[in-house]
Amino acid sequence: MHRSENLKLSDGEIEAMFAPREDAKRYPPILTIDQAAALLQVPVGTLRDWRSRGYLTGCSRRVGKHVRFLRDRLVRKVFSEGLRDD
Repeated sequence: MHRSENLKLSDGEIEAMFAPREDAKRYPPILTIDQAAALLQVPVGTLRDWRSRGYLTGCSRRVGKHVRFLRDRLVRKVFSEGLRDD
């Protein structure tokens, strides 16, 4: 995925996307891989691939056998910073 110079989300814009509404319930601050994939509208396999390539550094953590994603960091990484090796 190429970095887009035109699409940078401010912290306020990210917060507004999940202000107390149905989306905030559907996408809590800590997401499962299924929730993260649904939020970004990509297959779960794509998230696994991006994570294994190091594209999602700082956005996810393994908790036991499961991977959890920090919603706001994930959105910021994908839409503001772009996906790249760190």
